[in-house]
Amino acid sequence: MKRSLSLLLVTGALALGSFVGYQANERQNSPAQTASVTTGTSPQGQMVPAASRQAPFDQTRARTESETNTVQVVKDRQDGLVYISVTESSTGSEQAQLRQRLQEQFGLPDLPGGDGSRSGTGSGFFVGAAGDIITNNHVVEGASEITVRLHGSKQTYNAKVIARAPDFDLALIRAEGVPKEDIQALPLGDSSKLDVGLKAIAMGAPFGLDFSVSEGIISSLERTVPVGTKQVNQQVIQTDAAINPGNSGGPLLNSAGEVIGVNTQILTGGIGQSAGVGFAIPINTVKKLLPQLQAGKGGVIRTPTLGIQFTDLSALTDEERKKYQLPPSGALLQQVYPNSPAARAGLKAGSEAGTVSGESDRSERIATDGDIITAVDGQAISEGDDLRRAVIGKQIGDSLTLTVRRGSRTREVTVQLQAFDFPQQGAQE
Repeated sequence: MKRSLSLLLVTGALALGSFVGYQANERQNSPAQTASVTTGTSPQGQMVPAASRQAPFDQTRARTESETNTVQVVKDRQDGLVYISVTESSTGSEQAQLRQRLQEQFGLPDLPGGDGSRSGTGSGFFVGAAGDIITNNHVVEGASEITVRLHGSKQTYNAKVIARAPDFDLALIRAEGVPKEDIQALPLGDSSKLDVGLKAIAMGAPFGLDFSVSEGIISSLERTVPVGTKQVNQQVIQTDAAINPGNSGGPLLNSAGEVIGVNTQILTGGIGQSAGVGFAIPINTVKKLLPQLQAGKGGVIRTPTLGIQFTDLSALTDEERKKYQLPPSGALLQQVYPNSPAARAGLKAGSEAGTVSGESDRSERIATDGDIITAVDGQAISEGDDLRRAVIGKQIGDSLTLTVRRGSRTREVTVQLQAFDFPQQGAQE
């Protein structure tokens, strides 16, 4: 059982803006008509222009230091930005259905192709001389065709998926036939050295508008939101730089012009566009996964799982925990799937049923006597997502040390992590 303590409308499919055909009509302002201002009378009775008392406007001196820095960063990094277009031949795929639901949620028009296909756009950026491009998984998943364009060019290039990491909403694609001199890889920063208040510059193609830049600050480094197909709450960078549908996969830069994050989600407030709360995947997550993505050969990077179903004890009331003699926090095992890593480590689920309040104040029956995981690698579990984050942060073949309480006895259990598929129900890991 997993009960949500708050409801946030967080949209993971920013690429949806691409489904909307927007036309940007630029206003052509004609030069202002100037009139000579005259004053006074010459000895001959003729009007003469008054002398200007205002010094010429110096645009360079008028720029602030911050503005000058932003302009320079944009000029230096704009050629590393990539615009991505995708076509989905099947509207029945899971990803296509997800995009359709989000379209309906946003109230955006449906734009299928003439042959029943659907198209969309997103953003990305070069990370290697071979033409490797980082973007979001939700931009390219389910696409039958991917094409890219570079900044300042109408030339399109076919691209193929090298590997995807759905649980982190990341993907690596490779453009084919791009001249080497046109591949401008962006430098990757260190997201562990960020501070709240530092400048954040977002680049991408919101609503399909080529090359758009917005600026803000890093608003929070303590935020976790559901990311990827498993929707595990993961650490993200929060920024107030405007991020809108179509920005998905674009870079978030610092004042040094380094990529510090990959734009991925927004908190919309129900309006389907930026409300000043955007989220980016920390670049250190990308750097950790990049070697696996580059060696992916079109595959999917899977994350390990324990193969359990559990109840998050922090979601129970004090009275419920006291009634069943349960600790304030931990993962109370409801089911251990056969042949799973947890089963091989000897973990056991409970059988004695108790009643607790569930979602919408409905009563639920849970097993109250199963093993309770209270810590992972020595770190106490304060909520169920602590366990999920610890597992998803490991690789297949790694091991975890779990602190497990069974009755009145507490022991350490080592689990060898493997990929494991189980039915999608309940709170599982």
